[in-house]
Amino acid sequence: MTDVAVVGSANADLVVEVPRRPGGGETLIGGELRTLPGGKGANQAAAAARSGAATAFVGCVGDDGNGAFLRSRLVDAGADVSALASVEAATGTAIILLTPDGENSIVVSPGANHAFDLDAAARVSSVWEGAPVVVLSLEIPHETAFHVAEAAAAAGSRVLLNAAPSVLVGREVLQHCDPLVVNEHEALEVLGASESDPDADDYARLAQRLLAAGARSVVVTLGSEGALVAEGSAEAPEIETVPAYRVTAVDTTGAGDAFVGATAAELARGRSLREAVRFATAVSAVAVQRVGAQSSYADRAEVEEFIAARA
Repeated sequence: MTDVAVVGSANADLVVEVPRRPGGGETLIGGELRTLPGGKGANQAAAAARSGAATAFVGCVGDDGNGAFLRSRLVDAGADVSALASVEAATGTAIILLTPDGENSIVVSPGANHAFDLDAAARVSSVWEGAPVVVLSLEIPHETAFHVAEAAAAAGSRVLLNAAPSVLVGREVLQHCDPLVVNEHEALEVLGASESDPDADDYARLAQRLLAAGARSVVVTLGSEGALVAEGSAEAPEIETVPAYRVTAVDTTGAGDAFVGATAAELARGRSLREAVRFATAVSAVAVQRVGAQSSYADRAEVEEFIAARA
């Protein structure tokens, strides 16, 4: 039986290390080009599976070499790919520039991910509809993601929406999110606000506004500062900041996806949202110490050893 169904994107990540981000019109000589498995949805599925959840990945790849590569890596991570369709389009691709500080700049060409429309979702609804936890992000058509959120919630699933890349999200979707997971910038965009908003640096207040906008619970990820968890009513929310583990970051690519997948896996195990976020921060901390997205994700036993060593 599936514990976590991840409905989302799969991309081949083309990674090049560069000394710094290039300026306009500038050419830099980078390091060796590496092709690694990625895409927000596939990353989240790999992280959930490695965290111990029976995980199914739902989406589209191209009928090409990159599609076969991504499919095999998900299988290696322990995910069920029976609902991963192959379509007549190029597999999604992400071009990633990685700087020495571990930060990255990413450009995504969606490719086959755009083929995951309402009809495609309906054809595999038996996989995601009614799963204990359904994870969604926004590298697939938004109409599809929002429809799946509503249908999954109606079937009794707990819906985790990672609103990234971020857009304005209406109450009719937010009311199904338990939790809504965003970073500090995405929180503003989901609310339709800008960086000039008076609450732009007040993450507790942003979380409270997201609850007022309809979300059932909210997690605001704060990078090296950890994550803020907000539950309860918008008028009197229960808010807690979960600190990050202090590690030296080598590559932050996919760290947020690792966090999301691990959170979903813990929720499927019956953990509280706060407990799930605490475990997920450890998964992310291990991931950022290695290069790549899925290639950096640790199995549950290794994460538990990491937590024990830091206790």
